[in-house]
Amino acid sequence: MSWQPRPQDLQQLVTLLQNSTSSDNNVQKNAYQQLDVLSRVPEYPNYLACIMASHDFESSIRAIAALMLKNQLGAHIPNMSPEAFATVKAAVVQVLSDEQESVRSAAGSIITTVLSLGLNLWPEILEVLVGLIDSPHIDAVEGAFSALQKICEDSARLLDRDQGAALAFMIPKFIQHFSSSSWKVRACAIQCCNQFVTMRSEAIMRNIEAYVQGLYQRTGDTESLVRKNVCQGLVMTLEAVPEALLTELDNVVKFMLFCTSGEDAEVALEACEFWLSFAEQELLQDHLEAYLDQVIPVLLKSMVYAEDDLIILLAEAKDNEVPDAPEDIKPRHHKARAHGLEHATSAQQQQQPGNTGDDSDSDWDDDDDDSEDVYNEWNLRKCAAAAVDVFATVYEKALLPHLLPLLKAQLVDPDWTKRESGILALGAIAEGCIAGMMEHLPQLVPHLITSLQDSQPLVRAITCWTLGRYSGWTVEPEPWWAQQHCPTPEAMHMHRETYFKPLVLTLLRNVLDNNKRVQEAACSALATVEEDAADHLGPYLETILSTLATAFSRYQDKNLLILYDAVGTLADAVGPRLREDRYIQILMTPLLFKWQHIPDMDRGIFPLFECMSSVASALGPQFAPYAAEVWGRCLRIVQITLQYYANPPPQPQEDEPDKDFVVVSLDLLSGVAQGLGEQIQQLIPQYQPPVLSVLPLCMQDKESSVRQSAFALLGDLTISAFPSLKPQLNHYLPEIIAQLHFRTDPSEVSVINNAAWAAGEIAMKYQGEIEQWVQPLLERLVPLLNEANFRYNSNLKPVAENAAITIGRLGAVCPQLVAPHLGTFISTWCNALRDIRDNAEKESAFMGLCRMIPLNPNGLIPHFGEFCDAVVMWQRPSAELKSQFASILVTFKNGFGEQWTRMSESLPVETRKKLQERYGV
Repeated sequence: MSWQPRPQDLQQLVTLLQNSTSSDNNVQKNAYQQLDVLSRVPEYPNYLACIMASHDFESSIRAIAALMLKNQLGAHIPNMSPEAFATVKAAVVQVLSDEQESVRSAAGSIITTVLSLGLNLWPEILEVLVGLIDSPHIDAVEGAFSALQKICEDSARLLDRDQGAALAFMIPKFIQHFSSSSWKVRACAIQCCNQFVTMRSEAIMRNIEAYVQGLYQRTGDTESLVRKNVCQGLVMTLEAVPEALLTELDNVVKFMLFCTSGEDAEVALEACEFWLSFAEQELLQDHLEAYLDQVIPVLLKSMVYAEDDLIILLAEAKDNEVPDAPEDIKPRHHKARAHGLEHATSAQQQQQPGNTGDDSDSDWDDDDDDSEDVYNEWNLRKCAAAAVDVFATVYEKALLPHLLPLLKAQLVDPDWTKRESGILALGAIAEGCIAGMMEHLPQLVPHLITSLQDSQPLVRAITCWTLGRYSGWTVEPEPWWAQQHCPTPEAMHMHRETYFKPLVLTLLRNVLDNNKRVQEAACSALATVEEDAADHLGPYLETILSTLATAFSRYQDKNLLILYDAVGTLADAVGPRLREDRYIQILMTPLLFKWQHIPDMDRGIFPLFECMSSVASALGPQFAPYAAEVWGRCLRIVQITLQYYANPPPQPQEDEPDKDFVVVSLDLLSGVAQGLGEQIQQLIPQYQPPVLSVLPLCMQDKESSVRQSAFALLGDLTISAFPSLKPQLNHYLPEIIAQLHFRTDPSEVSVINNAAWAAGEIAMKYQGEIEQWVQPLLERLVPLLNEANFRYNSNLKPVAENAAITIGRLGAVCPQLVAPHLGTFISTWCNALRDIRDNAEKESAFMGLCRMIPLNPNGLIPHFGEFCDAVVMWQRPSAELKSQFASILVTFKNGFGEQWTRMSESLPVETRKKLQERYGV
């Protein structure tokens, strides 16, 4: 006999479900308490299923029961008897055809919840659902498709992997329903198929022609959700199978243009994605170029703020005195220091501490760089701007004839929203079209600087962002342009006076704007200018510092984060120039005020510590008056946090510290060590806990970010305080060696990187006394170098570089121990370091190589060409290193005898030329 509910218990549960939505909070709370008790009763899911399936109750109560049933099943299925589970499944199948849409939809959610735990829990449901989509009753068809859509969205890969035969039957059935009389069915059927396109599922690829034709036939659909799903399907096809669209490309473009410029925002956004993907498809770039005259005006129109956005933004402009709400401030996570090296071939991607060189983030979808728009979520404005950005990267100067005539009209349009979107477009093309824009910038930049004074704050804000993207031109134009327009130092000086000076001074006025959004954009742009200008900031340094100091008293919490970044970036950019007393007074006054008013365990301390670290490095010995307090506070925070995790309380605390407090404190200690140099030795023994006893704990921490910063601090202390560190090295070096094994986990890569760098610094200080550690270090470093170099991954490049530097440094102090291994690493060693910009670290490594080669010349012979290539990449080697290079090259030339000419001719022409010019070989 099948399970039957007890009427009295059933009615009691119905009453509780009704009370759970009561407007009386006490009634509602009591109902939830009782429901929580009932949820532990084994028959509870059966009662919920019974209520969901019964037409004796109101549809709202049935829907609530279905929702609670969904939530219960996740936890209860493993403990349910087969009979109870069968009862639930039968009820769910029954309501798939229910006349109430809310109940049908809930049934689909229940099915998805069950299948997410394993398709084997309900294998027959797919056959049931596919059978229902051919039902003559439209409610059943819509209910089945609603469930199938949820299943396909949540379990597409599982279906493709485990239910290939079923999927091969389902896909053609779905395509047949693209033309259903019910728009809901059409929308669901298309969405079901869409889930399998980007993964190139065999089932969809077999039917790709029918699928694409089905999408074409729905381009005239009057229902917006159907059009949205058609757009999504076409975008996915473009990304996965672009050749499938070629025969109907003209019609697809016309449809997407129509949808992108339509009134429905969701459809327009989905269609706009098409242009973003189109430009990224190399196969189709030539095809897209023919449509640029049609596409560009539509994208520019899409970049104008939507009316709904403007309502919020204009209201926001009047709230400048209202304190920022905590939820308005994004959670901030400190990025631990990563030691990197600057590349001669890519000065714009310098690898500073904390920057691993990954430049893959987009300006348009990165929430941390969101100064150009109002929302964090992706919207039409951002998508259109991103598409123009990609077009600029792909077509470069060829894009400008299609774009500039429209922009020139927009930039002087009486409608400020058109002007604003035109300025956004100028910023979007800055990177890709910079060569073509050079001739226009002498007129555009002054116009943009004037726009910084526009009466509309949103125009001022976007102008800050756009000028930030062109600021490099105002400081240091491309050489080919400068040679023609600024051929003399006097002409270059006049160029900066004409463009850079007004840019800086006008931006600074906007930093103190009364509008929060303008403050944010101006401060972010100023940080970009600081990075681009560096030494050229000198004449404006006092004005910049005074402005930033004033901003500390005006900015509220959210913009303070950007202000700290602008101060830190300035310190990194100008370095020792900050060491004048007048500058220190202006700078440190607001920072010390914040320092004294933020509690130790407040996350607001993160940006302050990051900023203070840059300031400490820049001020150098002049930071001494502040160093003791900073040093002690950092150690105190580290101790509090580590003690919490070593002995956690029985119940987790609401404000428990996380390991970011350790990371940011270690990084500030590094900044102080870098700044004070050898003076730091006076602080090391003065505070409890001593930093030298904290380091091993941090080097062994399970959090990779803590270990990363610990090894960075170890390296900095090696440079500044080696006598204090030396007695502990036998404890520290095993920890370094333990980290030097290959891992691709991004969170571990920077740990390896910093550990390798610290080992190299220790070697240079320890000199020959590191002898006992050379072999175990080489056993880790050589495979690390070879593997990281072999993978040729941008994230692993710093690991290869630092491993190579340290191997070279070990060779510098113990060449007799490293030289025998020369043949195992010389090829990848030269490849890793050839593009590094000349610096002291690289020089010490190459000096080590030069000391090893005479001890094992045979290790170099098979790779002599790569060595020559690395040698000629040096621009300004020291006299000693140049002498070493010359000695090795002459020795090998003499040693090769007649083979030298043959070997030399195998080298690239440019390499041969430089060897002859510089070394006479």
